[in-house]
Order: sequence, then structure tokens, then C-alpha cells
Amino acid sequence: MDKIVMVDLQKQYQKIKVEVDAAMQEVLNTTAFIQGPQVQQFADALGKYNDVEFVIPCANGTDALQIAMMALDCKPGDEIILPVHTYVATAEVIALLGLIPVFTEVNADTFNIDVKQIESKITSKTKAIVPVHLYGQCADMEPLLAIADKHNLYVIEDTAQALGAVYTFNNGKKMRAGTMGTIGTTSFFPSKNLGCYGDGGALFTRDKDLAEKIKMMANHGQRIKYHHDVIGVNSRLDTLQAAILNVKLKYLDQYEAARNKVAAYYDNALASINGIITPVRSNNSSHVFHQYTLKVRGNKRDALKRYLEDKGIPTMIYYPVPLHLQKAYVREGFGEGSFPLTESLSREVISLPIHTEMIEEHQAYIVSCIKDFFNN
Repeated sequence: MDKIVMVDLQKQYQKIKVEVDAAMQEVLNTTAFIQGPQVQQFADALGKYNDVEFVIPCANGTDALQIAMMALDCKPGDEIILPVHTYVATAEVIALLGLIPVFTEVNADTFNIDVKQIESKITSKTKAIVPVHLYGQCADMEPLLAIADKHNLYVIEDTAQALGAVYTFNNGKKMRAGTMGTIGTTSFFPSKNLGCYGDGGALFTRDKDLAEKIKMMANHGQRIKYHHDVIGVNSRLDTLQAAILNVKLKYLDQYEAARNKVAAYYDNALASINGIITPVRSNNSSHVFHQYTLKVRGNKRDALKRYLEDKGIPTMIYYPVPLHLQKAYVREGFGEGSFPLTESLSREVISLPIHTEMIEEHQAYIVSCIKDFFNN
């Protein structure tokens, strides 16, 4: 049996090698490595896919979050509400800009921000809410947007793990992840559902003036070369990466279907195991399964991880140390016990291999090993 991997980018590349190689060769032939035509072509194609008017590519997903907050004129001392169970980048840019991260507990089933707790976090200093669409499905956006509207707050969607997911409102209206708030952000890190072969990111908005401001800020604060209207950053998606993403975007729906097939197999095979809780699907969001994340009860998670590693099965823990307990983000009054659900998740969650090239033989072996662990 071939080696089991968390994400098989090699086999995925081999399937689209001819197209990718041709796209990259075109860039090499023209040597338009920065802001070549493929960058705008990709922005236009992604905008059409997401049904959003403006897409501004940038260098990575972290930059996308920072540029979003800069474009919304967030000032030092402003408070930004975010889930405490997320990757550090979400909090990192807040701190870098001198803003104050206001951590909020998450939903036990979906792992996304607990919308019911948001309003209690709002103060006169609150500027924005950052819902993170974790593991592949949308946060509960309809009530979140209502809260933001009520309190005149911006919403910055962190869509790095859920590009392509669809949220359904109570009236039946459907919108893609990243297109519902003031600004959406995403990452094209290689392991993402839509990943390039290096770093990359993008921002989405429906506001023309805001789009122009974002574009300017991502380009040293200039609309016209050497004329800098505001303080900006240097954050560009290079042309080679855009060319690759142009090819891969055509397959994104197929990739999502493949990941859902893997997830369905896991669901059916693992449902009967006591001590495991398989991922819960939200009623109002599709799931693109960037990660397939279990909860393991009875303090057995770490032992299961070691057992699977001994069997040649890689796993990942997202995220073993909650943000409020990270040394860089410790604040007075937020010690152990401040966010008990997230602290519990940090001891229980484990993500299994899932990717577009996953074969049933590997899944059967993984499931068999998990059953053996719990039966011993």
C-alpha cells in the first residue's frame, strides 16, 4: 500500500500537469512575473465563481486580513471580535495593527464562532467582527450580520478554509463564503481546497470604493505609480501563482465533491464507534471539508494519535493551544478556564487525512486501525 498522506498534492498535480505546465510556460515565455495578465484573469474568474463584484489578489491570507482592517480604517485601540478557536493569523494581524482582539467562544458542534455570545462582547470600542469559517463550513452568518448591522460594525470573513462553501439564508437566498460581509479574505496556501504552489491570497467585496482602496493599499498605497496617497503594504499575487490558480479553479467543484465523498465514507464507517463524534454539518451551510475533524472523548485523543502514527497514518491537531493561552496573546484575566469549550476542544479534536486523491483502500485501513484502537 502506498504511503498515506494528509494531502496528496503530487497526485493532484499529475492529473492537471499538462494544463498547469502550459500555463506556467506561458508566464515564463512572456516574463511578466509581476502583475501579468493572468492575475486579473484569475481575479475575474474567481469573482464570477463567487458571484462577487470585486476580487483583489494579494500575497497571502494573513496579508488579506491585515489589508482588510487597514482599508476599514481600524485604529489602535479599536476592538475586533473573533473566535478563540482559530489559527493564530486571525489574531496576529489584529495585534500587529495595535488593535485589541476580543476572543469569543465557539459552537460545540460546528467549531465556528458562537453567534449568541457576540453581542455581549460589543463595547463602544468595537469596530468589526471576524467570523472564521473553520474546517470548511460557514459560521452562522444571518444572525451575525444582523448583530453587525444593529451595532454598525464591519464584518470581515476569514474564508481561508471554506472557499466554495454556500450559506443559505432563511428566505432561501444563497451566498458563497466570503461574500456576505463587508470584506471577505482567503488564502491559497498549497494545502487549501484551492491552493497554489507557493503563497497567495485574495480579498472580496461588493463595494466599488472599498475595492479601489484595498487595491491601492495592497500596492504601497498608490493608485498611480510613485504617488502614495495612504500608507500601504507590498502584497501581490505573482503571475505564476495566478496562472496555476486559473487552472485549478476550473476543478474546484470537483475537488469539493471528492472531499465530500471521503467525508461521507468516514461518517458511515466511524458512526458506530463509542468515544468518537464525527463532524456535524450546519443546517444552513454546505461543507467543503478542508479538514475532517473528529472529537475524541475520554481523554483518548493523544493516545489515538500515537497509535495511528505507529500504523503509518498521519493526523493533525487544529489547534492544540487556544489563542487565549498562547504566550503572545495572554491578557490579564484570561487564564485557564476562561473559554472552557475551546479548551476542551483543544484536548479532543483530531483531523484525519482528507484530500482530492484519497482512495478507499487508505480510508478502509484508517478506519480499521481506529476501530482496533477502541476495541483494545
